[in-house]
Amino acid sequence: MIKEIQIEQLKGVFSPVITPFNPDLSVDYKKLIHQCEWLISQEVGLAVFGTNSEANSLSVDEKIFLLNKLVEYGIDPNKLMPGTGCCALSDTIKLTKHAVKLGCSGVLMLPPFYYKAVNDDGLLEYFSNVIDSVNDDRLRIYLYHIPPIAMVGISLQLIEKLLKRYPRYVAGIKDSSGDWSNTQNMLDENWDNFSIFAGSESFLLKTMQNGGAGCISATANINPKKIFDVYKYWEKSDSIDMQEELNVLRNIVQSYPLIPALKCIVSHFCEDKNWNILRPPLTGLNVSDSKKLINELNAINFNLIKSN
Repeated sequence: MIKEIQIEQLKGVFSPVITPFNPDLSVDYKKLIHQCEWLISQEVGLAVFGTNSEANSLSVDEKIFLLNKLVEYGIDPNKLMPGTGCCALSDTIKLTKHAVKLGCSGVLMLPPFYYKAVNDDGLLEYFSNVIDSVNDDRLRIYLYHIPPIAMVGISLQLIEKLLKRYPRYVAGIKDSSGDWSNTQNMLDENWDNFSIFAGSESFLLKTMQNGGAGCISATANINPKKIFDVYKYWEKSDSIDMQEELNVLRNIVQSYPLIPALKCIVSHFCEDKNWNILRPPLTGLNVSDSKKLINELNAINFNLIKSN
């Protein structure tokens, strides 16, 4: 008798880890490793190659190289939920296969997002082709719903179809719609063995109160421990105050272009100008906005405590 592989559903707080670049725009993988080690020390998982990782500015070969380096340098693959969704089906399959081979506990998968107005049938066939081609019982897909950016969403009906066809492989979703009612609708479905993550810590407390799994949030790059504390202590009487504190910082940071703002903050507090480097076409904050952002953070006594 073949023993069925048991893989625990992911839950908690994950960070779409910002990607450090060298002046020549190559990835500084050692700095990435250090950032990942620090996040793990703050009890946060690693959603490398997420939106705020500048994932779509990285090639498939670069992502495979970086996954190899992370594991080679001792990052536990059980802490990894890499983004593997690409526009090209073959790229998604290649990257997903490699992530599963390395032992990553799950993959975060965008829908193919270049062609707009695609229907659920086309998306169902896309995800089905990925699952059938990877053909590995260890595969766990966490769908990535981010219509404000991708402009291709993942409907409740599509989730139902995927769960009916692949109940063991489709393990959850990150809802980055920015619409709490959409997250609530997902939670209300009460799907078995399906983890629902908020796409922002702004919705973390409500997500936990309604049976969700946690959040996958950009600002976990700079505020990981306090976000994790809301996840861990959401049932305590002061959780509302803890959530409000998260919201204050989140509202400041997201009032700027998010990726440049995150990199500006890390650059400032780590005293490392190279953290400000983004791959074109993205650009860093201008001097005026950088100063304004740091002044706003100083006004709420924010401090990022980490070594270079």
